[in-house]
Amino acid sequence: MAKIVCVLYDDPVTGYPKTYARDDLPHLERYPDGQSLPTPKGIDFKPGTLLGSVSGELGLRKYLESNGHQLVVTSSKDGVDSVLDRELHDAEIVISQPFWPAYMTAERIAKAPKLKMIVTAGIGSDHTDLQAAMDRGITVAEVTYCNSNSVAEHVVMMTLSLVRNYIPSYNWVIKGGWNIADCVARSYDLEGMNIGTVAAGRIGLRVLRLLKPYDVKLHYMDRHRLPEAVEKELGLTHHTSLESLSKVCDVVTLNCPLHPETENMVNAQSLKNFKRGAYLINTARGKLSDRDAIAAALESGQLAGYAGDVWFPQPAPADHPWRTMPHHGMTPHISGTSLSAQARYAAGTREILECYFDKRPIRNEYLIVQGGELAGVGAHSYSAGNATKGAEEAARFAKK
Repeated sequence: MAKIVCVLYDDPVTGYPKTYARDDLPHLERYPDGQSLPTPKGIDFKPGTLLGSVSGELGLRKYLESNGHQLVVTSSKDGVDSVLDRELHDAEIVISQPFWPAYMTAERIAKAPKLKMIVTAGIGSDHTDLQAAMDRGITVAEVTYCNSNSVAEHVVMMTLSLVRNYIPSYNWVIKGGWNIADCVARSYDLEGMNIGTVAAGRIGLRVLRLLKPYDVKLHYMDRHRLPEAVEKELGLTHHTSLESLSKVCDVVTLNCPLHPETENMVNAQSLKNFKRGAYLINTARGKLSDRDAIAAALESGQLAGYAGDVWFPQPAPADHPWRTMPHHGMTPHISGTSLSAQARYAAGTREILECYFDKRPIRNEYLIVQGGELAGVGAHSYSAGNATKGAEEAARFAKK
């Protein structure tokens, strides 16, 4: 018997849904690059239901308990009295989501002598100290591609929301106003703008493809250059540095993984290279951007807007400056946990667990760390080290 601790976000404040806005989900055959969707032997949930909250349990309880395993599901993850910390001593597997991450620091890993695998139900394993996992021989896996397109759609939505000044205009309606001049004083067309992505992997490339019909000029920065045919198809300009990209772009979107090399890559110094009045979109990881430098750039007007749904730590404390800085379009971390995405990452999590318990190889594209080293997609996208420093600040949110 294995003990699995699954950390998920809380149910809706009105209770777990009894009905949903839609009755079904579109059926997808495969991901755009041809990779197959998750292929578990079975699922015990209805696609389109809320699986990522505590009552949803990622649809795992029936499968795990019928095979003699113990499943502990909780939202309590921060602070010395958290359920996560109490259950770690004999846990074999820890599962969490990027939206409500169980920060698996070196200290927590040391408290879990039986821990064999850490799974991200979603994409992005930076909330795990990858170096500590390598040192202990713990496998780290995530459900690659499951919500990449979901996030890309969110990037496009937030880009348009900022450039067209949508949120303040909506708020005038809520307040009963008809203040057209106030609404349009910060509203522009996206057409003709220069838009650049930092990283052009699955999410970044999808963003570029979605934005192409807006008749914009597209740029990208990536250590892995795209094929010439793709560059020609989309009319892309390649950059080798953030400075080069940011000097020419009206909109910059961050779509790269967080690891020690990318942590705080957007900071007070690098922001000086941005065009005055540029927009910055970050749905990747909050720690890619220096918290206070972003707020200062919005106050000074160096940035015209900042939008995203990623913070550090997560959940963000109530006094986090990004909640109150001007001209922002922040949301909780929701871009990759639409009901559509949840069906895929829940199925992918089950596929990973089935492989683990059946002693079958986990898909190479799902692997981040295995056998004491970066593996699979992890070797392509991450660098060794630790990006969890400061995660303990999340406990301040839990206490309020």
